[in-house]
Amino acid sequence: MTDPIADYLTRLRNAIKARHRIVDIPASNIKKEMTKVLHNKGYILNYKFEETDNHQGNIKIALKYNSETKKPAIYHIERVSKPGLRKYAQADALPRVLNGLGVAILSTSKGVITDKEAKDLHIGGEVLCYVY
Repeated sequence: MTDPIADYLTRLRNAIKARHRIVDIPASNIKKEMTKVLHNKGYILNYKFEETDNHQGNIKIALKYNSETKKPAIYHIERVSKPGLRKYAQADALPRVLNGLGVAILSTSKGVITDKEAKDLHIGGEVLCYVY
């Protein structure tokens, strides 16, 4: 697999389109951190990290839907920085997603954080994905 982050986002996107409640994703450290950011921002209901026999681990993510309209909390999720073309943003030029309503997830020297947290810390980094 050349891009595990794109696989992670595609599994989430496919599970949302199929109206699944829970999705299983092979774990890695960056995927775990991205899952924590999604949970903190309210895009997923819950998550659990499980150990498997091959020591890679598994992430179980409970997807979040509106109880009345049955619409998913994640409307759009898009990979930005790819292995063939990395996208970086400086602290003074961080991207705004949906005019501030969405979230850009960045990989920085302080860890995997959102664009708003990076702006507060005045640091830049690699733009991993946009979520709204």
